[in-house]
Amino acid sequence: MSKVLIADFGTGNLHSVINAIEVAGGSCEVAASRAAARIRRADRLVLPGQGAIGTWMAEFEDDEVRSAVDDALRNKPVLGICLGLQALYQHSEEDGGVAGLGVLAGRVIRFDRRLTDAGRTIKVPHMGWSRVHQRRDHPLWKGVPQDARFYFVHSYYAEAAESAEVAAVAHYGLEFACAAARQNLFAVQFHPEKSRRQGLRLLANFLNWDGSD
Repeated sequence: MSKVLIADFGTGNLHSVINAIEVAGGSCEVAASRAAARIRRADRLVLPGQGAIGTWMAEFEDDEVRSAVDDALRNKPVLGICLGLQALYQHSEEDGGVAGLGVLAGRVIRFDRRLTDAGRTIKVPHMGWSRVHQRRDHPLWKGVPQDARFYFVHSYYAEAAESAEVAAVAHYGLEFACAAARQNLFAVQFHPEKSRRQGLRLLANFLNWDGSD
């Protein structure tokens, strides 16, 4: 039975993530923890998060946690969700400027309230359903239609520096990277656990993914 560990870094309600994975994955074993030993024992790791990135990144001041996550990012399938995507980049403007994990090339910046979408000034945060346009093939897109709608809640977005790492884009006043992929890592800005059928499909694909693209 596959062991799935949801990293509990104190920045969101993990209950919906656990429930969605249990529905999508059937017999997999799902738990939430911040313990380094449990992160190491897991077969696959989910890095979810809502709220402020400074709080989320503070968990990595624990050297054991940082080491366990770094090892997972190198060696097992990892899915980042929301802050779990943003933290993978090199830097975020949020909380006065916070260094990220630097796994992906680029930075995270705040939506400019002066941007317009369909002739109207955007509201921040970006909250609601938006189309996700897949930029590259990937096992996690299996059975997910092009331009399917997923649910977003965020005020900051990833500005990717490497186009090869962009797995999908969305549009909200501007085009931004809403999914990234690199080797055994896949991360999304949207919330698959809140995205109904398409979200469950993506989670099921993650649970069956061997970490190669």
